[in-house]
Amino acid sequence: MSDRSRTWWGGRNRDRTRAPSTGMPGARVPGALGQLAVLLRTPARPEQPLLGQAAKRWQRMLPYVVVGIFVVTLLPVTITVLTNDYGLDGGWAGALGVAQTVPLLLAVVRPLPAWGIVLAANFTGAVLLIGADKVAGHSWPWPPMTIVGYLLLMACLGLRESIRTLVGVWLVTGALGAALGFSPPAGVMNSAALLFVLSGVMLVLTGALRGLGDAQQRIAEQESISEAERARRTLLEERARIARELHDVVAHHMSVITVQADSAPYRLPGMSEPVQEEFAAIAAAARESLGEMRRLLTVLRGDGANGGAAGERAPQPGIDRLQQLVEATVRAGQPVELSLAAGAVGAAPPAVDLSAYRIVQEALANVVRHAPGARTRVSVTVDEADVLVLVVNGPARDAVVELESSGTGHGLVGMRERVRLTGGTLDTGPLPDGGFRVAARLPLNDPTEDAS
Repeated sequence: MSDRSRTWWGGRNRDRTRAPSTGMPGARVPGALGQLAVLLRTPARPEQPLLGQAAKRWQRMLPYVVVGIFVVTLLPVTITVLTNDYGLDGGWAGALGVAQTVPLLLAVVRPLPAWGIVLAANFTGAVLLIGADKVAGHSWPWPPMTIVGYLLLMACLGLRESIRTLVGVWLVTGALGAALGFSPPAGVMNSAALLFVLSGVMLVLTGALRGLGDAQQRIAEQESISEAERARRTLLEERARIARELHDVVAHHMSVITVQADSAPYRLPGMSEPVQEEFAAIAAAARESLGEMRRLLTVLRGDGANGGAAGERAPQPGIDRLQQLVEATVRAGQPVELSLAAGAVGAAPPAVDLSAYRIVQEALANVVRHAPGARTRVSVTVDEADVLVLVVNGPARDAVVELESSGTGHGLVGMRERVRLTGGTLDTGPLPDGGFRVAARLPLNDPTEDAS
């Protein structure tokens, strides 16, 4: 039975410790910072901007605001430092400042093209600074403003790109710094190694954060697949169980046909020889069908020769056994009242009779497991066309009891399959007072026979 069904049966939502939904299963987030951390490690589609999958608008706009603050700060600082400290021409300083900072805005959506533009601008700036008047005594080939902007770019790359791409970016950064280091200006402080190390650290940190998000997403997808497989397996197991139980019903009818066909010549003397041969053919076909059914049952049971299947040889229960079922439930500590309409026993065909019993059995087992101590009413009525089974329980009490023998263990799935098998209808759901209701209507006549 699913967790949602358990909540319905108990009449109360006991699962109040679940974390709010943040895109990661089971995560407990301590406020806005925790939500941002979860969003940062949640993989985004290639066409989405950074944090583009966030539910709130301010979260989606946050990367643009942060990068915009960096751009607005770095642009004038870069131009001023290149002009005053390095002695670069004002025109070149302005062009480099724009080329090195404004493309950072593109990194929110397309970090790899932004990296290519910024790297080309940084390389051009390093070449131009070789001939600058005041470059001696300063960092080269990467001034401090270049390093800051580049690290921001690395953070955007690490959160979006694959490991292979990040390794390639890091190696290209190191190779370019090493190539420039062969002809440095006199008296400069070489900053190629510093940027190489810092960019590597930034890529490792942000790449690890993204890798964690990828791993958690794969786990969530696998859990979803596993849950679907469990539901499918439960459904197939319940159908096999119902098929095993109905074998006794069908086998009984086939046995009756065989006996009637075999005994017809003795019960009805004077039949012509063609008629006797027809009855003999009917008996032979019935016996062959019984053999095929036994082989099918062996497949369904799997280990039919073992003791586990021996218990299924007992006669299948029906509405006439409901009183015993209710008494056993009451002895287990569950207050249950049974209302059995006159004429209900023996009125239904075997398949409907068995389904009605199993539905009540599973409903009572679920009440005991998920609403212990709740007062429960069981009602079975019969009219000209249907058998109506109704099980209603109130809200759970504090007492905890255990039922010695439960039903099939498949809850509402089994009920739906049994009702579908007989062509009936099933209505289940919570009640306003916190209880739960199961109402099944099972037709006395096979609807497929009526349709034909």
